[in-house]
Amino acid sequence: MREATGKVAAWLGIAAGLAGIEHGYFEILQGGARPESLMIASMGTPCIPEQAWNRCEPALTLLPTFLVTGIAALILGLVILVWSAAFLRRKSGSWILMGLCGALLVCGGGFFPPLIGLVGGLCGLAIHKPLDTGAPGKFIAFAAKIWPWPLALLMVWLVNQFTVGYFFNDFLQRFMAFGVVLILLLLPLSVLVAYAHDRARQGAR
Repeated sequence: MREATGKVAAWLGIAAGLAGIEHGYFEILQGGARPESLMIASMGTPCIPEQAWNRCEPALTLLPTFLVTGIAALILGLVILVWSAAFLRRKSGSWILMGLCGALLVCGGGFFPPLIGLVGGLCGLAIHKPLDTGAPGKFIAFAAKIWPWPLALLMVWLVNQFTVGYFFNDFLQRFMAFGVVLILLLLPLSVLVAYAHDRARQGAR
């Protein structure tokens, strides 16, 4: 089993689940109001998208009200969280995670949470696949040495961006593109480094 790869898949799924729960909580607070379109802001008043670093967390919903959307996102987020932590390594576990993330996307779970969970699911597909034998190349050996720092940095940023945004909204709003690029960079890098770590361990046996 690819141990590091499994950890990356699980943590990305857990992050997606927590973010889905958070989206659902704010949508529930908006009550039974009907969205004006398929695109919504998870956070309602007093959050103003043009003035908030996170644009009040945009999302997509096919459901009739914010309350129903929020309940669905919260439940899906909780299921994704539990599934990623306890059942991802089972047969078809990664496919189920990706299906749940697809449902989260259209039920108010935002855009980045389903993306993060989808990457976790794709990563999880490789958990039980055999690794190449023999000594790894120089690039793989180097990448293995930085495990698990890309994943750790990604988790730290996903959590603490809200704290930074709360105290330094204008700063983060101005440089939010950097935050987006950081997430998009650390996602594949975490997967690559996990594979390299597993590959290096296999080659050392």
